Amino acid sequence: MTIELFREDAYKKKCKAKVVAVNGNQVELDQTIFYPAGGGQPGDMGIMQTIGGKLMSVVDCYKDKGTGAHLHILADGAEKPDVGELVSANLNWDRRHKLMRMHTALHLLCSLVDAGVTGGSVGEEKGRLDFDLEESPDKDELTAKLNELVQKNARVGFDWITEEQLEANPELVRTMSVKPPMGQGVVRVIGIEDIDIQPCGGTHVRSTGEIGPLRVGKIEKKGRMNRRINIHFSEE
Repeated sequence: MTIELFREDAYKKKCKAKVVAVNGNQVELDQTIFYPAGGGQPGDMGIMQTIGGKLMSVVDCYKDKGTGAHLHILADGAEKPDVGELVSANLNWDRRHKLMRMHTALHLLCSLVDAGVTGGSVGEEKGRLDFDLEESPDKDELTAKLNELVQKNARVGFDWITEEQLEANPELVRTMSVKPPMGQGVVRVIGIEDIDIQPCGGTHVRSTGEIGPLRVGKIEKKGRMNRRINIHFSEE
């Protein structure tokens, strides 16, 4: 099983690793800093390089649904490493950091809307959450409240709780259709100081001030009880 270094340190930009399996353009390492797609957050991209000089572009990363293997997807035509080779794994950090900022911003949005979450997506420039809502919130008011939380520069951290603790506190789970992965005995939770706490396996910034200014974009009606709220990074 791949050691997922990003769970403990989302700011780690590179690491050394050993290749444990290669299947076509799919490479499995003994440890990695690359986040696999999940929870609405895309898989990481970057570069892997062997000691012998092979340079490989990683264009995606995900977990195999059947085996749970953490797979790094190489670009078409890329050289393949050999099993047992040592590689240096290097993130596309600019992209990852944008995704971290947006993911944390969506947690802020979630804290401001009193409704269950029915879907979501984390992007480099914008993100969205779908809520079990009949009426749309006021866009300008929501934008102002989001930026107030950003400007608080609240600390963002993580912890682990037992599955029994999560079952005893079901209000921590905001998603209606997807439950946190169970079966490992513990669940990772992201806490934003005095603002929000919920299970999440994604990568986040260390404080809300790191997110930068936000604006609420379209609020779309996707059904009688479904409102999609889009948020964007603002240049203002």
